[in-house]
Amino acid sequence: MTTDKMLGVTKTAPGYDQMALLEVDIPSPAADELLVKVAYTGICGSDIHTFKGEYNNPTTPVILGHEFSGQVVEVGADVTKFVPNDRVTSQTTFYVCNECEYCAKEQYNLCPHRKGIGTQQNGSMANYLLVKEKYAHKLPDSLSYKGAAMTEPLACCVHAMYQKSHLDLHDTILIIGPGPIGLYLVQIAKEIGSKVIVTGITRDEHRLALAQKMGADVIVNTEKEDLKEVVLQETDELGVDKIYDASGAVGAINYALPLIRKGGEFIQVGLFKNKMNELDLETIIQREINYVGSRSQNPYDWPVALHLLAKGSIHIDEMITKEFVLADWRKAFESVMSGDEIKVMIKSNDF
Repeated sequence: MTTDKMLGVTKTAPGYDQMALLEVDIPSPAADELLVKVAYTGICGSDIHTFKGEYNNPTTPVILGHEFSGQVVEVGADVTKFVPNDRVTSQTTFYVCNECEYCAKEQYNLCPHRKGIGTQQNGSMANYLLVKEKYAHKLPDSLSYKGAAMTEPLACCVHAMYQKSHLDLHDTILIIGPGPIGLYLVQIAKEIGSKVIVTGITRDEHRLALAQKMGADVIVNTEKEDLKEVVLQETDELGVDKIYDASGAVGAINYALPLIRKGGEFIQVGLFKNKMNELDLETIIQREINYVGSRSQNPYDWPVALHLLAKGSIHIDEMITKEFVLADWRKAFESVMSGDEIKVMIKSNDF
């Protein structure tokens, strides 16, 4: 297929924007690879950081996109688990060293030599992409292509809640930021039965309402209500057991840190705009708070995410608020940056 052409949304150079829809060759799969005809790609917050030049991609040019679904159209010579027409999604890992201690535990998100789809390897904002057989997953029959394109961000939230913390039904948790990641966190937490408080600001009121519809027990507009007063009332003055930040907003994090009960946990899921930030370390020390970073996902998170999607635990239709065709990728990015949408999808092909 290498003589045929396709289109791909490409980061051509570092810096703000530096992006274009380019015509490139359709790649051919190596022995352990699948060529996937892309159905949908979700726009991730990291894609927006990349657009703005805030996320340093080691490789340019590169086609963006890592939250995707599609159909296998060609398999490499050594592939045994997939055949053409299989409906699939894939982990974002494309290359790891398979030699470090992290690879030995399949913690591929921590491999120092890892290359990811949409960052160092061409991604899914294109008509076709290559994935490794090892990291691909067949879609459950009940799951649509559109819903399956949400597996990766959901897996990141599964990672934060099930691997990086010990969420249980006795917890009262606070989720900062009702964007897509925050809303996924709400739905996972309610699946297990935890009590959930979600915070946002006035511009988030429609998202806060959606969080409540998805099961949040308490929603707080911090520009209109006193979050400390609400938390202390809901927790008998003790503070929440855990906080999950999905905002990357330093001010909101510092305000919330003293609202964790002593010995509680703070799980950092959201990305910061800047690498260096001033955090309230005194509160972390004095309250013996475990401040934990959660980076991406690994293979253990994917079956859980697919199960949650397939069984209907995630409000797929309400999460996806806009859809654009590949040619209108710039409008899609602009709609995300407007801050009014929840999840925006780019459609690469019809099926």
